[in-house]
Amino acid sequence: MVLLHTPEKDDTFYAPDFTLKGTDGKTYSLNDIKGQNGTLIMFICNHCPYVKGITDRLAGTCKKLQDSGVGVAAIMANDTEEYPEDSFENMEIFAQENGFTFPYLIDETQEIAKAYGAVCTPDFFGFNTDGALQYRGRLDSAGKDRADRNTMPELLDAMRMIAKTGDGPVEQTPSMGCSIKWRA
Repeated sequence: MVLLHTPEKDDTFYAPDFTLKGTDGKTYSLNDIKGQNGTLIMFICNHCPYVKGITDRLAGTCKKLQDSGVGVAAIMANDTEEYPEDSFENMEIFAQENGFTFPYLIDETQEIAKAYGAVCTPDFFGFNTDGALQYRGRLDSAGKDRADRNTMPELLDAMRMIAKTGDGPVEQTPSMGCSIKWRA
């Protein structure tokens, strides 16, 4: 477990702005994504087995969050020359095949991933309405494995808590996945 919030901690991380192209042909900034009850920015990609293992649950969770006023976007920052499965064209296919109801954006320069401190795919950043980071955990307790009736929906629960109180859970389990594929 990781403790994200401690009383003596005053170095709050705020969501960095961005302007990125989406698979729907539109360009998005952070303000375009923000929701009335919080914002979820996640770093994913097309080829990672950890992302593939959660994609069905991810799409459903994000739809529930959007329905409750949380803005959602996914960003793909991998080096597409070394990992062509993550190309923009393949991102378009991936978003459509998985029924994404949120923008899927490409970070061609990798500057946004660096600004957020993203380290893996998937990597989740849950912000309150003030743009302060409140959740940096995983999707759920199943990880990349198949969910069952005992799976705890950690991201959904955390973002609902953030929407209601402005604060996320104190104890959070970091996400696990493939490393971001940085350019040399």
